[in-house]
Amino acid sequence: MRKRTAGLLLATVTALPLHANDFEASMRDYLESEVLLWAFDPQILAAVRAQNSAHEGLSQDQILTLDGQWRAEVGTPNEPMVDAVTKTPLADFLRDRMAGSGGIVTEIFVMDDKGLNVAATGATSDYWQGDEGKFTETYGKGVGAVHVGEVEFDDSAQTYQGQISVSVADPATRELLGALTVGLNAEMLY
Repeated sequence: MRKRTAGLLLATVTALPLHANDFEASMRDYLESEVLLWAFDPQILAAVRAQNSAHEGLSQDQILTLDGQWRAEVGTPNEPMVDAVTKTPLADFLRDRMAGSGGIVTEIFVMDDKGLNVAATGATSDYWQGDEGKFTETYGKGVGAVHVGEVEFDDSAQTYQGQISVSVADPATRELLGALTVGLNAEMLY
């Protein structure tokens, strides 16, 4: 009944723009009750540290070149760069978290200290998230920072979705490492 009521409510407001504030409390509750339980898993911390080390000294031009390479690969039969992010043990760990959400989580991806993808449940449209709020409002703001994105209708999924992001830091040392973004099915949170 709850899902049907939420679906009916959302169907009646399809012409109205939805803003993050309409679902922000529910998104933050989900972050605190679920995402933060696994967001600082040692696998995530180790993978982000390793990529930070590998990408140390990358110039902005090099980052943009990598982003262009990623965009050119997405959706093609040969995706070695995408596979290096989506076909790893950490990506499997993230997919397990997504599968365990009962459909609430629609995507998860982890970023390094430059905003480059470390691991993801699926291919993102770009490799570099460093110029987007999900990174600038989390990693850019420090340990404990949270960014709640707009809830938007996703044509491919035929549902309202929003993203919530958090900075990734070592819980013992509070060393800031990167960021994590979780896509949420807003209809299932309402």
